[in-house]
Amino acid sequence: MKTKHIDIEIGIADHLDELDKTDQDLVRHAQEAAKRAYAPYSNFKVGACLLLDNGEMIEGNNQENASYPCGCCAERTALHYANSRYPESKVKAIAISAFNGNGLIDEPITPCGICRQALLETEMRNKKSIKVIMNGQNHTKIVNCASDLLPLAFDNSQL
Repeated sequence: MKTKHIDIEIGIADHLDELDKTDQDLVRHAQEAAKRAYAPYSNFKVGACLLLDNGEMIEGNNQENASYPCGCCAERTALHYANSRYPESKVKAIAISAFNGNGLIDEPITPCGICRQALLETEMRNKKSIKVIMNGQNHTKIVNCASDLLPLAFDNSQL
């Protein structure tokens, strides 16, 4: 049996001011979107903000439901809105932040598996990498390609 090592590059910023202005704006919009999330069951509020190639910033937040599978994550809320409102625009970046009962979470929030798959599909459809900015109180992590978060991904080549 052979083994293969998969490497990804992750940028880490200890302070938001280490990011460029656009990325700082995306994080701030994601934080504001998180504060408006509908999360009465978990009190875990997640916000996302997309930057489209037309300059639009699209916010989304998690929407919980008493029937838990009916809820939707912040990332997919933003992606689906952007894809329906601006179908010709490509997603350049997404910032994600989350709050719990104590405020902004300490460690950067990462997309769940379903959201990673949705980001990958968007990258593939647009033939353009999506920068993912994951924000927490202690630092912010950045990957330059959403597919780095799902290295053994299921895609249309397997259909």
